[in-house]
Amino acid sequence: MDLNNLFVSLTPSWTSVSMLIGFFLYLATVGSILPGKLVPGATLSDGTRLHYRCNGLLSLLLLVLLLGVRSQMNLVSPTAIADRGLELLSTTLIFSVLVTLMLYLVGLNSRAKSSSLKPHVSGNLIHDWWFGIQLNPEFMGIDLKFFFVRAGMMGWLLINLSVLAKCVIEAKLSQSMILYQLFCGLYILDYFFYEEFMTSTWDIIAERLGYMLVFGDLVFIPFTFSIQGWWLLSNKVELTTAAIIANCLVFLIGYSVFRGANKQKHVFKKDPKAPIWGSPPKVIGGKLLASGYWGIARHCNYLGDLLLASSFSLPCGISSVVPYFYPIYLLILLIWRERRDEARCAEKYKDVWAEYRKLVPYRILPYVY
Repeated sequence: MDLNNLFVSLTPSWTSVSMLIGFFLYLATVGSILPGKLVPGATLSDGTRLHYRCNGLLSLLLLVLLLGVRSQMNLVSPTAIADRGLELLSTTLIFSVLVTLMLYLVGLNSRAKSSSLKPHVSGNLIHDWWFGIQLNPEFMGIDLKFFFVRAGMMGWLLINLSVLAKCVIEAKLSQSMILYQLFCGLYILDYFFYEEFMTSTWDIIAERLGYMLVFGDLVFIPFTFSIQGWWLLSNKVELTTAAIIANCLVFLIGYSVFRGANKQKHVFKKDPKAPIWGSPPKVIGGKLLASGYWGIARHCNYLGDLLLASSFSLPCGISSVVPYFYPIYLLILLIWRERRDEARCAEKYKDVWAEYRKLVPYRILPYVY
């Protein structure tokens, strides 16, 4: 693709704008009316807590069903997203910039005193725009932080399904594509099945909503996590039986660690006395879980994350580094985040954290200090 064609492909059109707006309107509408478990969030510094309606799985399945029916009726092309990938990327990127500028201006002029909406202004425009000013900004009663991460995860699946449809239409379906689609599909469905666990994550509890989170949710997750699918659409990879089995094992082990660790942490926050692996949990200082996966290594959920990310890329073989962008990026990110988490926990828990480190000396990977 030459530079002129690349520029044309990246130029937003009214079609891409309408697709994005339609997607957001759908999520806002069904997210408000479909039934779902109402999950209380973490207690904030002023004693308040938000409540989240976790109906993401139902919203996603209904959306896929509606798009499938419309596709059968020739009202929408199943490859619409795949055909406009770069265009949708630039449109979403521009939207992310505009919406975070609005969040910056609204936050800057806010006089709210609640923990959710109280402005945190450093005086540095770039810093405040990047990291955000308010913790939980809303629009028409919709919690934007929870809304954007839901949109990003659904967008990832919609891109993958459109790429899969294009692959089938062009008679390019392969074992590699099937494995990639299967692993990602299971991961995304699992995310929405356990959507309430998201309410106890650091991003939801403590990160203010700025460009960093909005870009990560709306642009980075759907458009970079799907690189493997785009790559397989243009490159044929033949996998041996041993490679397929090994890839499945990496996924299963990664999923077990990732989901198991996150579930244990979530359950512990809701009920500190709930058994872990059939036994009473070991708790340090009444605050830190040191049982189950959390008694094996600190931040062990990151290991599951890395294995899952690798399983998404392994179907692409080893002929190119391009499909490995996600796991390589994630490795760098999680090493940085683990260091940041360590510093924050040391400051927050002080002697309790020091005691936990002595009991659980390994970081991310068991037997690695």
